[in-house]
Amino acid sequence: MNEPVLVLNLNFEPLSVCALKRAMCMLVRGKASILMNGRGYVRTPSRDLPRPSVIRLGHMVHRPRPRIKLAKKEILRRDNYRCQYCGRRFSRLTVDHVIPRRLGGQHSWENVVSACPSCNSKKGGETPGTASMRLLHLPHEPVPTALYRFGSYLQENVEWRQFLEGW
Repeated sequence: MNEPVLVLNLNFEPLSVCALKRAMCMLVRGKASILMNGRGYVRTPSRDLPRPSVIRLGHMVHRPRPRIKLAKKEILRRDNYRCQYCGRRFSRLTVDHVIPRRLGGQHSWENVVSACPSCNSKKGGETPGTASMRLLHLPHEPVPTALYRFGSYLQENVEWRQFLEGW
């Protein structure tokens, strides 16, 4: 009952991913309809209920455009789990402020990158220019597309791709 279910707005915009149990409640109450089943049925004493993979809400939900929260896991994901100074992949990356906070650097998407422990130590509390280091990519806030937000579910739910592309 904890399988992920993609929830679409009335205009087919991907809104979120919820657990199967929550999706079943929305279906039984008539707040959503099934767009894609393919997972079989849940048997109850009185009837068989389909186990949805994708549901669509029956009403339009108006909400502001989502933003990706500034967190270590999102910084590593944005930088493709690579050190932004040497380009190598590491299992234990750190977060580095390009302009150190002690020099007035902000804790923002445009000033934070992933770095391996050795490059972070080499740079220390300096700017990349004074430490003779170059960034491979300029840091930026990731665009919160549907594929970026829900793409981690695509390995187990390939059928979702048609609903995520284009948003």
